[in-house]
Amino acid sequence: MDKNIEIEIRGPLSKEKFNNLVLFFDKKGRKLTEKDRILIDYSTFLEGGVENRKKDIRLRVTNGIPEIIVKLGKWGGTDQRKELSVLTNPNSFDTLVEIFGELGFSKGMLCARKSKVYEYKGVEFALVEVPNHSYYYEAEKMAHENESAEQITEEIKRVCLDLQLEMFDQKTFFEYIDKLNKEANEV
Repeated sequence: MDKNIEIEIRGPLSKEKFNNLVLFFDKKGRKLTEKDRILIDYSTFLEGGVENRKKDIRLRVTNGIPEIIVKLGKWGGTDQRKELSVLTNPNSFDTLVEIFGELGFSKGMLCARKSKVYEYKGVEFALVEVPNHSYYYEAEKMAHENESAEQITEEIKRVCLDLQLEMFDQKTFFEYIDKLNKEANEV
């Protein structure tokens, strides 16, 4: 198995649950970072639409550092996808957008996210705020050679259940994405 297979589970959070998890992870977890991120998701407009895409193509700026990111594989709440990423120089984001435009990616979904990232029981938890809209979490772990993606998925699910976290299924995940695209994100 490739080393860069990202296994990820997501679910919704209320503001209260978000705040409670921050307090809990501040005590029981290890804080890794805080991220202030702006991204352009070009995949929203690829053939097949959001639900059928197998490529996630994005430009993003996290804490001032631009990045090109491509994730390969099906998505839908619980994912096992290969992640390819290249960090670029600060202040190069506008150039990247121009390059992507010349490559034919002229339409994307602009998204703003703020997150607090923790490590807890071997799982990375990003507690994400969609400014002026909603909250969700991402629980992820990278699969390394000879590790079973299914076993890792079950391990992440167990930790989420222990924390009494609701998990998106495919239907609720795509409903949430649709809601974000209509209410919080911009074309």
